Amino acid sequence: MYAQTKYRSEIKTAVMGERTITIKNLTPILPPKEREQRKREVEQKLFDVFSKYAGQRA
Repeated sequence: MYAQTKYRSEIKTAVMGERTITIKNLTPILPPKEREQRKREVEQKLFDVFSKYAGQRA
């Protein structure tokens, strides 16, 4: 059985002209070990993408 992930909610509101825009950011609350593992996964994927396109600049 999988544990339900809990999230920290952050709400920001900005006014642009006559419009009010509300942004809700949800951040997962993870144990330190899992947070580091996910961080490494994201860093590796970003590295792969940047490496792929680094030589294609005009």
